[in-house]
Amino acid sequence: MNFSRIILEWYELNKRLLPWRNTNEPYLIWLSEIMLQQTRVAQGIPYYLKFVEAFPEVQDLASASEEKVLKLWQGLGYYSRARNLHATAKIITEKYNGKFPNTYKELLELKGIGDYTASAIASICFNRPEAVVDGNVYRVLARYYGIDLPINSSEGILYFKELAKEIMDTGNIRDYNQGIMEFGALQCTPKNPDCSRCPLQPACIAYTHNKIDVLPVKIKKNKVRNRYFNYLVLLDENNKTLLQQRKGNGIWQNLYEFPLLETEQYIDQGEVTANLKDLVALEEPSEIYLYNENKIVHKLSHQHLHTRFWIITFEANLENGIQLAELHKYPVPVLIADFIKTFKI
Repeated sequence: MNFSRIILEWYELNKRLLPWRNTNEPYLIWLSEIMLQQTRVAQGIPYYLKFVEAFPEVQDLASASEEKVLKLWQGLGYYSRARNLHATAKIITEKYNGKFPNTYKELLELKGIGDYTASAIASICFNRPEAVVDGNVYRVLARYYGIDLPINSSEGILYFKELAKEIMDTGNIRDYNQGIMEFGALQCTPKNPDCSRCPLQPACIAYTHNKIDVLPVKIKKNKVRNRYFNYLVLLDENNKTLLQQRKGNGIWQNLYEFPLLETEQYIDQGEVTANLKDLVALEEPSEIYLYNENKIVHKLSHQHLHTRFWIITFEANLENGIQLAELHKYPVPVLIADFIKTFKI
């Protein structure tokens, strides 16, 4: 059975009509690939279209403010992708005169571009014989060849990369790479794949040995960390509030949020009051109350954020206050964005 030929034939009949499929322009391919890391295609398409409209060329993205880039990215998560995207756009503009380098090695040197993205851009845009290995490819190869090496182990990563190189179709690398990824996304799905209609089924080792549900093998993630966020929504008599920008290398770097009191567990109103003076240099508040009686647990990859919003009103004016009606202009985590949409005084 000719694996690569079957993938190409399947792709020709089954490929989705996606916005970036009708171009080999490196900027657009790069943009789509960065957005689709950790993101489903259906969710990524509207963001891709918004970015292309706002920044038609890489130079447009380079000259934009980080705040605008983060605002357009809002809701996609993993915000380091957006910051790296912005940084690399500047490098492409300043160092490469707006033209992407055309080799895997040069692409790999750019911020936010790893093995997979460098391989995808080099092959799709420049017809370079580079093998792509993403989650979909791992799954197809692990099942078809019956490989039980963990895909997130050092040994497994090297093994699957070498295997992908051996079997790739170098004569039509653009369609082949897109085809094997599409095959994993649509045909060899993580759960309940339709093996009865799979053209690879006759030679698939996982199917033959009833191992579809156990391949690919992945080492378990680290234990989830629970954090307790108390957001202090300060309001003055002019309906102004305060936002602050997150710094450091933690989650949501450079996004905005309400003043935050992080604790070891859920706290009551008395503890909020006791800690307030350390966070806000104002007189005693007129009122403090919990906005969300029902628990909000915002789940990230390795963290669960147990979140409460405390409404705190003052008669005094807030220095550098922001009108509530202006909050939508700031790039904020989706957790904050959801609160802003529902909050009514």
